[in-house]
Amino acid sequence: MPAYIARPTTILAAHKITTDEIADDIRSHHPNHPRLTAILRVLANCGVTSRYFTQPLTADTISGTAPIADRATKAFADGLTMAEEAARATLRSHNLQPADITGLITTHATGWAVPNLDIHLTDRLGLKPTVRRTAMTTVACAGGAHALIRAVEQALLHPGSRILVVAAEVLSTAYNHADDKIEHMIYKALFGDSGAATIVSSDPLGPGLAVEADGLFEYALPGSMHFYSGRIDGAGLHFDSAKVATGGAKHVMPAVVDWLAGRPVDVPVIHPGSKPIIMDTAAALGLAEDDAVHSLDTLSEEGNLGGVSVLRVLERTHAQPPADGAQALMVAYGPGFSVSALHCTWTD
Repeated sequence: MPAYIARPTTILAAHKITTDEIADDIRSHHPNHPRLTAILRVLANCGVTSRYFTQPLTADTISGTAPIADRATKAFADGLTMAEEAARATLRSHNLQPADITGLITTHATGWAVPNLDIHLTDRLGLKPTVRRTAMTTVACAGGAHALIRAVEQALLHPGSRILVVAAEVLSTAYNHADDKIEHMIYKALFGDSGAATIVSSDPLGPGLAVEADGLFEYALPGSMHFYSGRIDGAGLHFDSAKVATGGAKHVMPAVVDWLAGRPVDVPVIHPGSKPIIMDTAAALGLAEDDAVHSLDTLSEEGNLGGVSVLRVLERTHAQPPADGAQALMVAYGPGFSVSALHCTWTD
């Protein structure tokens, strides 16, 4: 018997920030940068027109000089708020009460707190104290897909399960003018803030994805520790990458294709890490740009949402539902360079 992934709900942060505004902010803070012209050209062509931040662009914890203590505290508080809103909206949309939830899996990589997001949500939502909890904090962009893999395993192991999956990221906390390399400037324009939630269950809660045990895949690329990494100092959280990382999808998609072993993919749910990542993934699956429209639209209108991204792309897919029986692949990438994937069947 399969497990079922229901329609997600996404909460976007309160402040819409355009790429033009970010370009102006970079001009203001780095007027003498030797590569300013190139940076602005790359920003204009990065595939993102807008994204949402939990705080205004002018906030000290975004474009100012707030120290790590202020940035991390604010990021976690804002992420928790979006996570709670998404979770409550998901429970309502599927006519569930907190007492119906048997498991809770959370993912976030921005902000820091002990207790973690799972304990906070258990308390705020009024979940049963015996709820099965898993908290993931550094899976980053792969977090949504990785959390769904863990939830599907739980649903397959425990019939009657209702597992609440919640992702929240405040990636604007890595918007830091202490970072002035060209890749850091690109991330200023690429990242957005959001929260999302869905239910994974032993029986369907309406249209969604059905996943069998052999539909789960994880792969960590050997020797890729330097591709993407996080760094913390007194100025805040920093996100670093190597040049080779831009082709990361090409490095791991052969392993994904081997695992698929000829199984078709009609509906791609691709992490919108960047336009090259989306298109390299689609190409490896034999798909065209039009097939990846939901990932490309998410990137354009909301940016790279980190671990929330695939849940948002799946939500967009529900707005234009595929045919019953269509084969879907959800795929997301994380640091150093890893991939988490689910091969599913769309069911009405």
